[in-house]
Amino acid sequence: MIKLTRIDDRLVHGQVAMTWTPALGADCLIVANDKVAKDEFMKMTLGLAKPASAKLLIKSLADTVTFLNDPRSQSLKILVLINSVKDAAALASEVSEIQSVNFGGIRTKEGTRSIAKAIAVTEDDISIIKEMLAKGLELEVRQVPTDKKIMIDTLI
Repeated sequence: MIKLTRIDDRLVHGQVAMTWTPALGADCLIVANDKVAKDEFMKMTLGLAKPASAKLLIKSLADTVTFLNDPRSQSLKILVLINSVKDAAALASEVSEIQSVNFGGIRTKEGTRSIAKAIAVTEDDISIIKEMLAKGLELEVRQVPTDKKIMIDTLI
């Protein structure tokens, strides 16, 4: 069901639409974000970026957990998109099928440090990453599917 869970602060954009979706065979993109779920303009903008071959669902974190844990969603090939380490950890703790998280893009901003190309994290993010690793989650960095997986524990 879940083909990939990806942290990308841009959520839906060209890389997701043109490379990840076809590479995964995904037929459903879920943006899990409380703020975006309430923002009609952002929903419209993300809808314009989605590939024609996939449905786009934009849900709050809680609604995403409910959806992903519902047996009726098992037939879908889902790409889950979140924009923060904190939200990824929250989803992974509530959805047992999430065993791996892809770090695809977290832009540099004040209070972050770059740990890989296109990945900048805060000290809080690093603490959360360590907790996720301790729970046995695979945390890997790749911008596009053809990139070699780099395990995040080698970068922090």
